[in-house]
Amino acid sequence: MSDLQKKAKSRIYFASDFHLGVPDAWASAERERRIVRWLDCIEENAKEIFLLGDVFDFWFEYRDVVPKGYVRLLGKLATMADNGCKIHFVCGNHDLWIRDYFEKDLGFIIHRSAFETIIDGKRFLIGHGDGLDFSDRKYRFISRLFKSRFCVAAFAALHPRWAYVIGKTWSRKSRLSHSESDKVNLYEQEPIYKYCMTELDKRNIDFFVFGHRHLKCNLSLKNGSRYINTGFWATESPYAEWDGENLCLKNFDLGE
Repeated sequence: MSDLQKKAKSRIYFASDFHLGVPDAWASAERERRIVRWLDCIEENAKEIFLLGDVFDFWFEYRDVVPKGYVRLLGKLATMADNGCKIHFVCGNHDLWIRDYFEKDLGFIIHRSAFETIIDGKRFLIGHGDGLDFSDRKYRFISRLFKSRFCVAAFAALHPRWAYVIGKTWSRKSRLSHSESDKVNLYEQEPIYKYCMTELDKRNIDFFVFGHRHLKCNLSLKNGSRYINTGFWATESPYAEWDGENLCLKNFDLGE
């Protein structure tokens, strides 16, 4: 990459919750094309992209076999990675069962939990957003169980035909229950908002960036901090853009 190209690629993008695979093959393919169109539009300026989980509505990766489909999106991201754009993939609760395919074959940087990083002198806390409600012991127990080696090995032992029926059924139920909880008020009762406020009592964070909740928002917290949620691509085309000074929440216009 030339020095001119490096200079031009100065922006960082965040998006989440594409939920590819639902509600049906046609709608998923249309959404995938829309995402690729968005990537085409930002490619010239993007030096890093953070995909904040639930890119797929269900993903289980065997040691030597990966799910079919999604070749337009994965091919586009791999090409961008080859051209020097850092692609960060944060595991969500719908695509937590990834192994090393994205990292070894596509060149992604994998994050399996929320993490803190410095970008242009600002402190970011980035993650998918699930499991941050410490009072929800049931969810935290199920999450730990699903991530256990025993559970992964047991699921891998199933014939893929049955494994994917079970996986997609579970994923659908999880998403439906999620849709009801999304109606909760964004402030005092919203789990990620409460998590952000609690973390600010412990340390200074300039920007909290999460997905998971399917609630696009850009909220002011205390001490000048902000909480940005990148929303849900099944209903809109939301993303966040960092230009070196400001983090803005935007919506991709198909006319761009």
